[in-house]
Amino acid sequence: MAEQISTDGLTIAPGVIETILAQMVLDVEGVAWVGSPKATDGLIGAGRKRNPAQGILLTAEGDQITVAVHISASFGYRLADVADQVRQAVSDTLVGQIGVKVQAVDVYVDSIDFS
Repeated sequence: MAEQISTDGLTIAPGVIETILAQMVLDVEGVAWVGSPKATDGLIGAGRKRNPAQGILLTAEGDQITVAVHISASFGYRLADVADQVRQAVSDTLVGQIGVKVQAVDVYVDSIDFS
């Protein structure tokens, strides 16, 4: 994770950016949740609240950011389309709301949600 992201005289903590991106990704149709499922997410983890920002990893190189996004896709959606929409949402958010250049957005579909 990057220690800090600076642009146009503004420094933003990576956790803030990860939280913003996680919320934008959750709004993409076909995304069930952000983050990798864990073995304890079944009955044991049923009462725990999931932190979607944990599925976002930022890497800053110079004035550009690379983002890795881990999602669970909803069953019935074409995975390539969901991944494309996630990439676009992340890129649009970083450029439009935060003002940073995007080097790459890598989307990892870690599971399928059948619920």
